[in-house]
Amino acid sequence: MAISIGSKAPDFSLKSKQGAEIKDVRLGDYLGKSNVVLLFFPLAFTSVCTAEMCSVSAGLGGYDALNAKIIGISVDSPFAQEAWARQEKIGITLASDFNKETAFAYGTLIENLGGFGSASARAAFVIDKAGVIRYSEQTPTPKDLPDLEAVKSKLAELK
Repeated sequence: MAISIGSKAPDFSLKSKQGAEIKDVRLGDYLGKSNVVLLFFPLAFTSVCTAEMCSVSAGLGGYDALNAKIIGISVDSPFAQEAWARQEKIGITLASDFNKETAFAYGTLIENLGGFGSASARAAFVIDKAGVIRYSEQTPTPKDLPDLEAVKSKLAELK
């Protein structure tokens, strides 16, 4: 079960491949500066995940206007995430939870998803500038998308 609203968001340090560099993505780097939307998704290169990340990327300006940074998190390697982002023109920061610790900390880890091993459920979290979870949603199945309008509504309240 996904971590609940009002909880302190677990900090993390994940790898992200951006061009020739591998960078660390840390929740703590955003605190005090902007709100953060974490979008956990099961696997890169799948149809539903591609649709979700492309849709969010197309609307990035709306999230910027709400003072929010978006981080997509999956158990894929940063190399696979980068190739996928390049192929699909995904413009958000993708972070690799290869060791699955962050999905576990946020309560989104699904054991043996479809026979492929452990991966994250599809989930969305809004974290305010103080590091408190203000919106928490784990979809009923990996095929269901989170309610991004509810995410934006919560961000508008926090602005």
